[in-house]
This record gives sequence, C-alpha cells and structure tokens, in this order.
Amino acid sequence: MIPLDALLTEALPFWEGLSPQEQQLLLDTAVPSTIPKGTITHRADQDCKGIMLVLAGQLRAYILSEEGREVTLYRVQGGDTCVMSSSCLMDAIVFDVLIQAMEDTQVVTLPVTALSALSQRHPEVELFLYKTASERFSDIMWTMQQILFMGMDRRAAIFLWDEYTRQGPVLSMTHEEMARYIGSAREVVTKVLKYFAQEGIVSLRRGKITILDKEKLRQLAG
Repeated sequence: MIPLDALLTEALPFWEGLSPQEQQLLLDTAVPSTIPKGTITHRADQDCKGIMLVLAGQLRAYILSEEGREVTLYRVQGGDTCVMSSSCLMDAIVFDVLIQAMEDTQVVTLPVTALSALSQRHPEVELFLYKTASERFSDIMWTMQQILFMGMDRRAAIFLWDEYTRQGPVLSMTHEEMARYIGSAREVVTKVLKYFAQEGIVSLRRGKITILDKEKLRQLAG
C-alpha cells in the first residue's frame, strides 16, 4: 500500500505549503478505513466527518424525496475526493445529501477538527475545499440537466456508455440499481432496456446488462 504521506502529497495541493508540524497533524488524525458495500456513510442528520480521499471503490451521493425516490447526484471513484461529507466546514454551502458505498470502498478520512484549524491559518486549504465542491456542483447541474431536458432513452444510453468505458461490456447491475443512478423508476428503466435489447444494443440477464453494439450505444448517447 502507498504510504499515507505519499497519498496526502498527491491528493492535497496545499500539502507542501504546510509546516512539518501541520503535516504531522494530518498524518496523525487521518483515518484509513474500508466502507462495506451498501453502507450509508453520511446523512444530513449526522455529524460532519471531514473530507474522504477515495483510494479504491465507489461512493454515490444522492438525495431522497419525501416519497422515497432516490436521485443520484454524482459518483466519486478511486483517486477522487468527496467533500460533501465536510460541508460543515463551508458556511456558504448548505446541501443535504446522503453518501453510500456502491462497492467495498477504501477511503482515508481527514477529520473536521484538523481541517478547520488548518483552514483558519491557510486560505489555500479553504480554497481547495470550495474548488472541489464546485466541481461536484458542476456534476450535479449536469445530472439535473439530464433529468429535466433529456429523453429517457438518451439518459439511459449515456449512463450505459459511461459504465462501458469504466468497467467493460458486462455490467453487474439490476434495473433497480440503474434506476437509482439515473433518477428514474425501475419500470421505466426496464422498458427502455427491453427496447435496447430488441435493437440488439444490449442483452439482459438477471442482475447483468451486456453491451452488444457499442457503436449504436455511442450514437444514442450522442
């Protein structure tokens, strides 16, 4: 495993600007952990934890309507940083999301106590938090644009194409899981996937979606 100081050097652009004592503070308080698949690691009613550096796996940030419908806002994968779990450090951002591990996910959490002290002495720490948060809000706006202005077939095609480029032609995923990712109902996703299957774009098996014609899928994704 990569040493923790090397991980922080790569992940935190402000690392080199910290004093040796401040660097040691982060090293001493950083908490490596593995979040089991399905675990909700952040809720609006929980205490703020800090930022999470994702080493491997995948986290999903989503909102939940009063009727229980889930809308995935964005996903964070290995090499990315999840800052929404540290929103209490950013007074201008009030955004209640849930964060769930979509597979067993290895993270390093930098706690609020250490980050808060550093941000008061180093403006670049606060700048890093806001810059990373703004990137996530860009992802959220893209998601909202898809939901509001795109047809369901194109949204499904974009999602499948992104998954194809990430993990290959065989996707281990139920229709219910895909519906949560793209903010739709399972019945609607099933209908679209059946249409894709009729067109020879995918084949469907229980818990699996296999991409058969990537060119057709790419054209649908636009």
